Amino acid sequence: MHEHSEHDEMLQQRLRDACLKAGIRLTHQRLEVYREVASTTEHPDAESIHRSVRRRIPTISLDTVYRTLWLLQDLGLVKTLGASRERVRFDANVRPHHHFVCLACGRVEDFFDESLDSVRLPYSVGELGTVEQTHIEARGYCHSCSKQAGGLNSGLRSRGSVARREP
Repeated sequence: MHEHSEHDEMLQQRLRDACLKAGIRLTHQRLEVYREVASTTEHPDAESIHRSVRRRIPTISLDTVYRTLWLLQDLGLVKTLGASRERVRFDANVRPHHHFVCLACGRVEDFFDESLDSVRLPYSVGELGTVEQTHIEARGYCHSCSKQAGGLNSGLRSRGSVARREP
């Protein structure tokens, strides 16, 4: 129990510091949503978080949970997995390939690299389940957005070279 309260205090302080730096209020709802995400390794979706937080705050809306999650992402306290903020994307290219996603404009481009298609995963992944497919998603800033930002994002560019685009 003592360890749990220390963890809660650490989470509250981390959120408080981020909110203060961003100039926004730390609300009870924001704290509860953050606690819920941080208390699990399950990578919950917004609906799961909403169901859990509603047990403690019955009046919290799904919209508030979504807005809080996007805020937490903007504050650098959580990461999204999968689809982008605006919409789920579909890809008719079912051949092995990977994606570069621009963090500014949301542009998604395919790239191909056979060595990534057969990347060797650590043994621990096999203990989680059977891997059927591996997909690499590189996130960064496209050349256009980097230029528009005056090179401000240049330090965030990929550490490696992007594989050639296949025609």
